[in-house]
Amino acid sequence: MTLKLFGLPLEISSLLKVYSGAAHPVFDGYSLSLPGGALCALVGVSGVGKTTMLNCIAALDTWNSGTIMVGGEPVPKDSPTLGAFYRRRMVGMAFQSPHLLQEFTLLENVEIPLMIDDSLGITESEWCKHLLELVGLHDLMHRLPSQISGGQAARAGLARALVRKPAIWLLDEPTGNLDAATGGQVLDLLFGMVKGQALVMVTHSMDIAGRCDRILTLSNGTLTS
Repeated sequence: MTLKLFGLPLEISSLLKVYSGAAHPVFDGYSLSLPGGALCALVGVSGVGKTTMLNCIAALDTWNSGTIMVGGEPVPKDSPTLGAFYRRRMVGMAFQSPHLLQEFTLLENVEIPLMIDDSLGITESEWCKHLLELVGLHDLMHRLPSQISGGQAARAGLARALVRKPAIWLLDEPTGNLDAATGGQVLDLLFGMVKGQALVMVTHSMDIAGRCDRILTLSNGTLTS
């Protein structure tokens, strides 16, 4: 069930982020180099900045100084418009809650990023159906989110995150709301899909982190591996 996507390297250099009025920086000179296709777990206690790091890589948040590069291209820092274009071309994201739109079917939820781009055609719709097949939801693609389980919703969120064939996949506790058995099934599926794709995943579980190529720990403004 491997999905062959082209992962690009991630380079973070001297990243500094300080919230206004905060006594200490969130990031204090972080640097990181990940090759294309690397699977990386981001761990640390709650509130240390793991989700903020993902948001910076995705150009959903800004920082004070330093650079983030994906495939040699700088991540836009201060322009919401350029950040939106960057995410459309380069980034797939999945969260603890899949945030499916309740009035749309599973297929339509996966198609939404392409609808927004006005790039949804017959070929693209077939690709969306293929993604749902990969995550075991092809037979349920015309159901509404209210008609499926939490584990199935999480799978749909993974499919939607891959619809644009992103260079880098950012996951924020994608199984955090699931029971252990269902979460394990979703993770088995996830790790089977991402061979060759760059992935950075926030997790509190060292068992999950241990399945990645590299474990990064955020603590007190520093990054260790």
